[in-house]
Amino acid sequence: MTPIRTAIVDDEPLARAALRVVLAADPELEVIGDCIGVDAPALIERAQAQLVFLDVQMPELDGFGVLDALAPEALPAVVFVTAYDAYAVRAFEVHAVDYVLKPFDDARVLTALARAKQRLARDPGSAEPAGSAGAGDPLLALLNHADRAPGALSRFLVRTRGKIVAVRCDDIDWIEAADYYATLHVGGASHLIRQTMAELEARLDPRRFVRVHRGAIVHLDRIREIHPLFRGDCTLVLADGTQVKLSRTRRAEFERMFGTPR
Repeated sequence: MTPIRTAIVDDEPLARAALRVVLAADPELEVIGDCIGVDAPALIERAQAQLVFLDVQMPELDGFGVLDALAPEALPAVVFVTAYDAYAVRAFEVHAVDYVLKPFDDARVLTALARAKQRLARDPGSAEPAGSAGAGDPLLALLNHADRAPGALSRFLVRTRGKIVAVRCDDIDWIEAADYYATLHVGGASHLIRQTMAELEARLDPRRFVRVHRGAIVHLDRIREIHPLFRGDCTLVLADGTQVKLSRTRRAEFERMFGTPR
């Protein structure tokens, strides 16, 4: 079996050395070189690298700049290795195999390597589209949990019309039940996701979202008016004019969110 030609690109010599130690133990790999970002395109193309462990934030030329500088036929499989999770959306868009956060341990690097081998075994000559089966799953997990308060999501990735759309939780107006699915209402758009209201209620930030009815969760910042009805029910009017029922069984908890006594 021909070894997988692998490059390491990072502006930190210690990070490059640490990756070399882990990767050198795998007989299925050949580390063809390591360098900083500005030298990476030449190294990758000259050595015909099939796999690259790539930092994001580097002086002169960052990780995405490295990929932009490569000819399409020279693009290798990519594992991003960085101290920042803020670039995960862009990493997903360029079909990265994995996204390893620093500081990393050997086991995490080996997990990313195993995924890269699977990708290359499926199709060693092309980047797998992010929307295809199995692609980007580590990044989906990261994106759905990055930058969150403990126990709360910060964004959703939803598949629609052959592409994946990143929806920030802060942009959601309200969520509507749809059997075993739920509809995210975001401005004038709506996105169907396969999660129950109970699952969403447990995973959304309770400081921002409140379950106001068995079939509705509302972003607190979107509430403009509260109209009392008979028997303790209310109608909530959102900033865009949408009306959502607040049931009397959930009214006490709702009012506590605003520090309002019954």
